[in-house]
Amino acid sequence: MIGVVDVGGGLRGIYGAGVFDYCMDHNIHFDYGIGVSAGSANIFSFAAGQKGRNYHYFIDYSFRPEYMSLGNLIRKGSYLDMDYIYGTLYNASGERPLDYPAIARSDMILKAVATNALTGMPTYFSKEDLHQDDYDIIKASCSIPVVNRPYRIHGVPYYDGGISDPVPVRKAFQDGCDRVVLILTKPLDFSPAPVKNSFFSHFIEKQYPLSAQLVRSRNHLYQSQLRELRQDVQDGQLLIIAPKTIYGMKTLTKDKKILHQLYLDGMADAACISRFLRSE
Repeated sequence: MIGVVDVGGGLRGIYGAGVFDYCMDHNIHFDYGIGVSAGSANIFSFAAGQKGRNYHYFIDYSFRPEYMSLGNLIRKGSYLDMDYIYGTLYNASGERPLDYPAIARSDMILKAVATNALTGMPTYFSKEDLHQDDYDIIKASCSIPVVNRPYRIHGVPYYDGGISDPVPVRKAFQDGCDRVVLILTKPLDFSPAPVKNSFFSHFIEKQYPLSAQLVRSRNHLYQSQLRELRQDVQDGQLLIIAPKTIYGMKTLTKDKKILHQLYLDGMADAACISRFLRSE
């Protein structure tokens, strides 16, 4: 079973959108997909066969104040309005709806990672948790701590899956994948200073102490997970696709020129997938 993992990364997720659009152009199929944050949105659109769809979310819709703004933060407590992004725009009556019937027909096993804000443990939602015009699992997977309030599903608050399992390749192997393509949205040698995460964690410390602890240790967890995967790369079980540069872009940097270039970089870098899948 061939799997694909997309780690997301806010608007840098447009790099992954480029990778998946290349795959659709070249009829590359995966049996299994697991996404974190924006990576989950990329994977579901890929499973639906909707080439170019996520490009417009990153390059056009993200510039709307309804999508992300200080106004949202003041009025709703969340900088990114998940109900607008993955509801108003995503629903069957929206501007660029997700083709849910195509996802339901797809033979891909699909997962989205979110973090239980109370326990700090990852939750792996499946496509069976997704329903027409009910895309709460994507909203939960994308709810960045501090930037957003946790998104509640059946009363349980969830944060972005990237704080509990930022690189869920082990989960893909545990679920039966023999080979995996991993899509990163930062260069492999990228190592940010932990000061910023430590500062922001204080804002959620009182209500969600276990999630705050994860926020503080996220960079360490991300790097340690990548180190653990080196042997899988050497054994030919794992292909890592990562941008050579992110042009100074942060998680929510809104720069159309950079976003478009990252998309093109994703399409170009995806060319190695065919060789990886053909190799023994």
